[in-house]
Amino acid sequence: MTKLEPDMPPAAFAIPGDIAQLTGGFLYERHLLEALRRSGRAVTHVQLPAGFPDASAEEAAEARGTLTALPAQTPVILDGLVFGSIEPTTLKAMRAPIIAMLHHPLGLETGLSAARARHLLAREAENLTLAAHVVVPSPHTAQILQTEFGVDPSRISIALPGFERPAAIATPRRRPPLILSVGLLAARKGHDVLLQALAQITDLDWQAEIVGKAHDPAIASALSAQRDALGLDERVRFSGVLARPDLDQRYRAAHMFALATRYEGYGMVFGEAMLHGLPIVTCHTGAVPDTVPEGAGLLVPTDTPEAFAQALRSVLSDPAQHRAMSHASAAAGARLPTWDDTAAVMGRVLDTVGAEHEDRRPSH
Repeated sequence: MTKLEPDMPPAAFAIPGDIAQLTGGFLYERHLLEALRRSGRAVTHVQLPAGFPDASAEEAAEARGTLTALPAQTPVILDGLVFGSIEPTTLKAMRAPIIAMLHHPLGLETGLSAARARHLLAREAENLTLAAHVVVPSPHTAQILQTEFGVDPSRISIALPGFERPAAIATPRRRPPLILSVGLLAARKGHDVLLQALAQITDLDWQAEIVGKAHDPAIASALSAQRDALGLDERVRFSGVLARPDLDQRYRAAHMFALATRYEGYGMVFGEAMLHGLPIVTCHTGAVPDTVPEGAGLLVPTDTPEAFAQALRSVLSDPAQHRAMSHASAAAGARLPTWDDTAAVMGRVLDTVGAEHEDRRPSH
């Protein structure tokens, strides 16, 4: 049995549902867990019920039993889907110190009813007072927690997502040019705006592919109906979830990356696009301006199909602009952190929280 170093105590990472899901938040947490273990830390993966943030009473009770049973000496990294929605009484009953892993506040999700958004924002505000520390993936999310939730900056750490470098940036691209979009089929991702924009540039030669899980079957059905109604059924393909090798192939084949998102707490897909040197067309919202540097992307206001269409047209029609954006994108991709860098930030948080919790324990 390997002996742990005294400055690397055991920890737990509590995540709802299947950690292998291919969405940004789950990819972040799976890679972070793997990197923490590579660094020599004993981090237990605690699988919580999948229903969060809309957990049933039975799921909430199961999560409470699991979390309150964790030992006091083991700091717990708690996924934001759970942390932002679970009853505060559960967090208060936990013996272990809590590190909240927040990708973005749940109440800011697009498409929520006003009452649901208010409930989640109030719940998250209360729960944030119970966390020993908060880890976020972007400066933008850190700023929101400070200004809108009153979290002390000293209790927040920014752990930017890491990225695995592709073997090489592929050229030439596929013909006709492929416009690639990657994101959940959810209202926040703005695929409806992308479709409206694409309908305005049908005079140009292109194909588009939208890769992503059908988060809400009703939204997925509505997007498919919208595509057909716009006459784009032969030019726009919904591919669902793709295995990593297949997704990498799409990035290599693409001419550009487009996501008409309404909000991002970071947006890992932008990093993936930059790793492949793709020009990016997206929206000026959330953490996007911090994530996509000037020169690598064209950022337009949210919910403006006309502006989005013009940006798409510009990149498709101007080879010199495409080359310049591609070079800037690849340069930005080369500067992105690795998952070991991400784990180093979380490791420092684990050490600090563990030491503070130990100091507060009563002596016998």
